[in-house]
Amino acid sequence: MTALPLLRTHGRYADSPIVDRGGWRWPNGAGLAVYVALNVEAFPFGEGMGPDLNPKQPEPDVVNHGWREWGNRVGIWRLLALLDDFALPASALLNTAVYDLHPRIAPALRARGDEVVGHGHTNAERQAEMGPDREAAMIQAVTARLTAEEGRPPRGWMGPWVNESAHTPELLARAGYRYVMDWMVDDQPIWLRTDDGPLVALPYARPTNDIAMLHGAKWPPSVWVDALIDQLDEMLRQATAQPLVFNLSLHPYLMHAFRLKPLRRFFEHLEAQGDRVWVARCGDIVDASLPHLGPPPA
Repeated sequence: MTALPLLRTHGRYADSPIVDRGGWRWPNGAGLAVYVALNVEAFPFGEGMGPDLNPKQPEPDVVNHGWREWGNRVGIWRLLALLDDFALPASALLNTAVYDLHPRIAPALRARGDEVVGHGHTNAERQAEMGPDREAAMIQAVTARLTAEEGRPPRGWMGPWVNESAHTPELLARAGYRYVMDWMVDDQPIWLRTDDGPLVALPYARPTNDIAMLHGAKWPPSVWVDALIDQLDEMLRQATAQPLVFNLSLHPYLMHAFRLKPLRRFFEHLEAQGDRVWVARCGDIVDASLPHLGPPPA
């Protein structure tokens, strides 16, 4: 009988069913860690990729460009005010082009004590389409700009459009990154093997992502928030056995008033959980998990 071929794999982690792992807790004793990810993105006018609220038009596509720009002129400020209402920390997945095009945003994040995560230069491009030399140069330039602006090197990375080349983990490890958010393979942080040293993969769930649900699937905001609450409640049950990570991904250009009102209901529900959850920044979650991940892969 002819043997069937083994499927191609990446070799970056071993199979590990979550039910086989131990039951440690997050720093406040909670089973569920929660983080809020603000996707703060910039797009050039008249070229490149970008999400389309309106059917795509020939460039310059003023309608869709204006929708994205609204997020950095209005949406981000409404979101930060809402987070302030609940004293919630955030992690900002920041395109470095934001420093030049929207210079008021980064100081506001800094004043709140939010973490800045590397997110490329602009979300109008994808790493897998760059080629190895251009990708390496982009990561180096982004890292240098973030370090200069924030006074410390970034620790985490998410690729524009959550996109990688086959060499991205090596490039990130070589550039000094500690964790990456592109690998959505687990509900706990896990080690990723690279040829330049290990990285931690931090969970970033797509099923509850606002752009996937509100924009892609066209869910009504109230239905989306019901799903967020159901996800949180069920993960709280699951987290009695293993510590888990829940992420809330928010794009400012989606955060119009009719979506913020039901989102406020989710934050009220989150606040009501008290010490059953640990709300933290991405880097804090990675740091707390490190003693429990076992030795990093060689």
